Amino acid sequence: MARSFNPNFLPLAIGSLPHTDPAVAVDRIVQFLPEIPAWPQLPNRTFLENMYAQYSEGFPGVVISDERIYVDRERDLDPELERLYTRYLENDLEAGVLGADYAAGLVELMTRRLGAVRAVKGQVTGPISWGLTVTDQNRRPVLYEEVLADAVAKHLRLKAAWQERELRKLAPQTIMFVDEPYMSSFGSAYIAIERQQVITLLEEVFAGIQGLKGIHCCGNTDWSILLSTSVDILNLDAYGYAETLSLYPEAVRAFLERGGIIAWGIVPVDSEEQLMAETSDSLTEKLAAAIKLVASKGVPMDALLASAFVTTTCGMRTLSIKGAEHALSLLAGVSQKMRQS
Repeated sequence: MARSFNPNFLPLAIGSLPHTDPAVAVDRIVQFLPEIPAWPQLPNRTFLENMYAQYSEGFPGVVISDERIYVDRERDLDPELERLYTRYLENDLEAGVLGADYAAGLVELMTRRLGAVRAVKGQVTGPISWGLTVTDQNRRPVLYEEVLADAVAKHLRLKAAWQERELRKLAPQTIMFVDEPYMSSFGSAYIAIERQQVITLLEEVFAGIQGLKGIHCCGNTDWSILLSTSVDILNLDAYGYAETLSLYPEAVRAFLERGGIIAWGIVPVDSEEQLMAETSDSLTEKLAAAIKLVASKGVPMDALLASAFVTTTCGMRTLSIKGAEHALSLLAGVSQKMRQS
């Protein structure tokens, strides 16, 4: 990968906002992140915008009932699986449509005239997290069924490809994130999945993305796995986990050498009290310290500075609307300060 996009510490949105009005949510995204706007997920609006239900539409055997999502394997899934595989082989992107009930923020963003933006960002839930969260009727994760695991990756690939095609109507440069919060549990006794399966499933989804491919994990993980994929942007919670990235200096250096970008999640959104105690100055200092720490392990400082976005640590569903808008303001402020330094 030869990177032609200069990230220049520009701010990126991560997934969800607490708003229920899509017009207001998009207004705030465009206000604070005008160079790379993103469509906001609005899970407080409806369960259908929960990050797992949101990408479930059209999956074989899927059932959404009483705010639970599962795959009913007691019914004959063969016809639906055959239909999915046929549409996948034909690259029928309409199989990946995100309905208006599932993504009101996307529908709203598509109505806007954005002007001369650098890029536009979207996101899809990753196959590991989706496959571990969505279970069958007996609450067994579908990721543990080989046929269904493969179907999950192909289904999400179509979702990502359809979404990217739509976003390209707003700007020629797209950034598509694959959100994998469950990768923070990789290697634990709670997840029976191997390294190669993670890579294979992620690469299936990445193959449907033509623009920049990002991956978001908001906890600690084996970063060498994610860095060994074809991903272009690695997004981590740098507020709480920068030290863990520094444990993989060779993988980070190789990633940057091939044109990779690190998106530093430096604005904390897990706790509103913690968020409100920070300022753009304090977070800029913390980000500089995180970058210095990784550089101290043998990763070239100039490469780190030349290959960086900034983000919040995760999505903002649990914040108040006031808190989320403060987080966006801090994010824009840190970006400005890093670009001026």
